[in-house]
This record gives sequence, C-alpha cells and structure tokens, in this order.
Amino acid sequence: MFQVLCKRGILMQFTCCVFLQPELTENTNAMVGPRAWIGGIFSRSTNRRFGSGRFFYYNFSPHQEESLRNLQERIGVPFDETCFNHQQALRALWDLSFPNVKLKGLISDQWKDMGWQGVNPATDFRGCGFISLENLLFFGRTYPASFHRLLFKQTGERAKWEYPFAVAGINVSFMLIQMLDLYSAKPKCLPGVNFIKMLGEDKEAFDILYCIAFAMMDAQWLAMHASYMDFNEVLRVTRIQLERELSLEDVHKIQDLPAFNLLFH
Repeated sequence: MFQVLCKRGILMQFTCCVFLQPELTENTNAMVGPRAWIGGIFSRSTNRRFGSGRFFYYNFSPHQEESLRNLQERIGVPFDETCFNHQQALRALWDLSFPNVKLKGLISDQWKDMGWQGVNPATDFRGCGFISLENLLFFGRTYPASFHRLLFKQTGERAKWEYPFAVAGINVSFMLIQMLDLYSAKPKCLPGVNFIKMLGEDKEAFDILYCIAFAMMDAQWLAMHASYMDFNEVLRVTRIQLERELSLEDVHKIQDLPAFNLLFH
C-alpha cells in the first residue's frame, strides 16, 4: 500500500523548507500540512536554460506574438474563489476525477482525496493561478484514461509515500512556465522559441504540453523508484528531457514530441 504524507507535529528540514511528515493513510493522494509544495521546493532547482545558458533571438510573426500574448494573459489570471466561473471549474474538476462521488462543498476534506494540501484548493492555486486549474481540466477532458491512471496511480510499482496528484499538477504548470521563459516579454531559450512556433499553429499547445509533461513526470517517477522527497529531482529530470525534445530539429508541432505517446500507454 502506498501513502501520501503527513504525521502532525514531526518537523523535518529539506532544502530550506519545513514539512510535516505524513500520517499513514489509506488514501493515495490525501495530504495535510504546510503550504510548501507550490512553486517552491519542486521548482527551485529547475530554473535553468537548456543549452548551457545560450540565448536565441527569433523574430516571431504577428500571429505568433498574438498567441504568446494570449497565453501570457492566461498565466496572469489569479484563481479567485469568489468568482462563479472559477468555482464551477473547480466543481468540474471534481466531477471529472470522481464522477460517482458527490462533492459536499468547495471547502471539504474530500479534496484531499485528489491530492490537495488541505480542505480548500483555492489556497494551493495561489502558487500558479487559474491556468493550473485549466491545465488539469484539459487533461481530464482530453486524455481521461491517462488522467485517471495518474490520479489513481494505476500503473507501475508505486512508492509507499506517493506524490499528491493535484499539487504535483500545479508544480508541473509552474515548471513549464519557467522552462519556456513565459514570464519574459519573449522567450529567448531554444525550447521556448520553438514552443511559440508550435503555439502559433495550435492554440492548445500549452495544455497538450502540460499533459505530456505530467505523464512524463510520472514515468520518470516510476523509472527512478522515487518517493515523496525525491519529487524535486524527478521534476528536474523531467524538465531536462522536455527541453531536449523541444529542441529537436524534426519537432514542428506538439504531437511530434516523442513523449506524446505516453498519453496513450
């Protein structure tokens, strides 16, 4: 049986962050503890450029620049727990994840079953904003078999302490934004430049890349026989592999990435 974290009152130090050790629970994703997962420990060691720090300057077409601006606008939208549309999106995520279980409320212990850190997912979305919820929704709607395989840890030899699905997903969103240099006016790293070319051809490119990255992260997790405290390293290795694939000369659209096939295994 594998579990995901937290034994109250026992503190442990790890790369300058404080964690509560997990209590042993039958739930794969349930997690209680401080808000240390989001945009912190798992992203800290991954903010490096592929290609030994080289910068690439590319003149994007007007359409590519518009596609980039639209994506950056999405990235800039915070999650607002008072917004009806955001509330409905959160309910939709629950329904995708547990279609046969009625959600008791937007603040409920049930959310821990999906891998949120507490009873209110809104507090976790502060690390990456509304786009991370959109990414999870897209994953569940577009590749439901892969989504549920990762949510319920259905394949491979799983660790005793597994990563919590939902907050891991938020970290994947945050990692991609950093990796593609999307906080800059224009990406200057080769993977980011190549990605914007793909985005100009497919407005769903970022969401599809998110699904690929999440599936790749889980595959790396299994290959490395990782446990909870190894997640930072797993995410770092995942980023390196994604950067390499986005830099391949024969990759012209997201579906050309070798890892795209992971969504159908």
